[in-house]
Amino acid sequence: MRSTIASALIVLWALPQTAPVDKKPLWKPVDFAILRFNDEAPKDWNIYHTEKRGLVLLKLWKRYLFLDLKEQEVYEIDPETVKPQGDNVEWSMTDIPKDPLEISEWKTRDVGSVRRVRFRFGKTGHFLEMQIPLKINGKPWF
Repeated sequence: MRSTIASALIVLWALPQTAPVDKKPLWKPVDFAILRFNDEAPKDWNIYHTEKRGLVLLKLWKRYLFLDLKEQEVYEIDPETVKPQGDNVEWSMTDIPKDPLEISEWKTRDVGSVRRVRFRFGKTGHFLEMQIPLKINGKPWF
């Protein structure tokens, strides 16, 4: 009887452990942000942030863009990988494509109580400008 119990315990111990379900991080909307596309406000947009500073997820119409503000890189994200959760969205940075989009004329400037990030898609493409609110000490709210 003991050998049967011991064998069963060994078999259970040797079975591969199931890994916990990979929960995607929750991205929260940036309050009081402003977005301009070719100097006009798009009708459908939102800017999201996560706990990691300098990373932004941007919804522009039906497209999602991931911006690494420190590296000045922009990636187009498959919208199927972004899951709405009320006002927030769920998305994992493991879904970032290998190559960033071609971006030119990247400019970052603090203007009063906002940080303005402006860049052009390609060399002669459309402009995108974000204004992200800053705290009194000059750091972003998120």
